[in-house]
Amino acid sequence: MSSDHYFSTSPRSRFDTRTIRAVLAGREVDLVTAPGVFSPEHLDQGTRVLLDTVPAPSASGHLLDLGAGWGPVALTLAMRAPDATVWAVDVNERALDLVRRNAARLGITNINTALPDDVPAQIEFATIWSNPPIRVGKQELHAMLERWLSRLTGDGEAWLVVAKHLGAESLQRWLGDVLGLEVARAATSKGFRVLSARRAASTR
Repeated sequence: MSSDHYFSTSPRSRFDTRTIRAVLAGREVDLVTAPGVFSPEHLDQGTRVLLDTVPAPSASGHLLDLGAGWGPVALTLAMRAPDATVWAVDVNERALDLVRRNAARLGITNINTALPDDVPAQIEFATIWSNPPIRVGKQELHAMLERWLSRLTGDGEAWLVVAKHLGAESLQRWLGDVLGLEVARAATSKGFRVLSARRAASTR
């Protein structure tokens, strides 16, 4: 397996930035991307489906973009909830650099970029949005989701987009059966499923 995947910590490919155009939070914006991160050429279809499906995030508190890439989800969270604190979390340091650059381009100041271990342990999240890195493998994916979904606030909600052919149904079952979350299929579009998950009523 190549060491230069979007879930590499430090991609080896040249850091040659490019500008792309995308619509985020109803606003057409120019953003920078680069090789070595997820979907550097355009806003990927799964993320588009997620952003078109999710309801408004919590207006305050801490919000999480898990697996931030170059930042479309974090930027959208920040624009839709300017009074909240958005955490853009990724293992890829290049991705976090791009999130910072894009936030600066858009004048956004309420995003914190962080490697997973750099997020303070006491923080809980009112909203989590994620296009999770399915291709890291089931074991790593489950460990990642268990780690972060356990940090939802009592009334917090997570929204995940997963391609149907990459195990959306099995992931939905796992979230409910193993993590004990209340899980619902919120949407199906263009080969993707959007799942919503929250703590069971008895644990809130």
